[in-house]
Amino acid sequence: MRAAVVHGQDDIRLEEVSRPIPEREEVLVRVRGAGVCATDVKILGGAAAPRQLPTILGHEVAGIIAEIGQDVTNLSVGQRVAVYPIAACGSCFFCKQEKHNLCLEERGLGQGLDGGFAEYVLIPGRIVRLGGIVDIGDMPYDLAAMIEPTSCCLAAAEQCGTKDGDNVVVIGCGPLGLLHTIISIANGARVIALDVNPDRLSIAAELGADVINTAKKDPHSEVMSLTAVGADVVIAALGIPRLMESYFSLVRSGGVFNIFGGTPRGETIILDPRWLHYGEITLTGTFASSLSHFNEAHLFVRNQAERISRIISDQCRLDGILDAVQRVKIGQGTKSIVVFE
Repeated sequence: MRAAVVHGQDDIRLEEVSRPIPEREEVLVRVRGAGVCATDVKILGGAAAPRQLPTILGHEVAGIIAEIGQDVTNLSVGQRVAVYPIAACGSCFFCKQEKHNLCLEERGLGQGLDGGFAEYVLIPGRIVRLGGIVDIGDMPYDLAAMIEPTSCCLAAAEQCGTKDGDNVVVIGCGPLGLLHTIISIANGARVIALDVNPDRLSIAAELGADVINTAKKDPHSEVMSLTAVGADVVIAALGIPRLMESYFSLVRSGGVFNIFGGTPRGETIILDPRWLHYGEITLTGTFASSLSHFNEAHLFVRNQAERISRIISDQCRLDGILDAVQRVKIGQGTKSIVVFE
């Protein structure tokens, strides 16, 4: 089978590799859609090293079940599915609290296991036993590949306690920032979206956000004029520590600041403890999602299909993945999905 194989920093090659054979509790999925995530680009660029090389990235996966192991009884060949990518152990302290993303033995597709930038992907028994293969019915594969990133944003909304009537500032209008916009509005919040990219700001406005081009207007004064006291929730949907620092002032006293975007290893932020203490600020972070968020995202994507489809800007074949990675690097378009025939 063909796969996009990472051999090192900025070294991804299209190669013929062996097609996996599922063992007793495993499932082989023929990939039909796989989202290109900023995390994949960070790993490829060396900001977050893979656990081993060579490897196949891609953790936003939808496809058709091609083969099942002999002990798999609740799934069948031909099912159209999306895959929860984290192979959680199911028994550690965090798994018992259904925080599968924090599993002490966590690994997953594109993170220790070969992922979905290939014609077929092997789903380990841990994911199968967890119930991480979800039937998508007639949902288009490119849309089903959006379930995983949507689940991450739903986890953040839960972490932040976003509710009806809140003012939510979303920093960054990339694909995840736009998903935060959709989810926050669905929760009844008003969204103020910040970016310097006019095309992405235009999409955020179409989705119902007030938008601020931070290259042209001062975000602090603009947010204060819209909210009077600052935002109830601020979500940093980018991974640039110096920008995160500069936006701490946007959250009101008693509000929540969420670090959602992953940052390069070794980088830090400077925090005034008086701001945290006297403002009673909740500073939090959200990483990936649990299986419950994934299941919630499946329904959310189906119900919000038209709006979420607006985020998908490009589809490409596997041999176009290098161009898709480059688009993510330079902020061109929004979401790219690798599709297969």
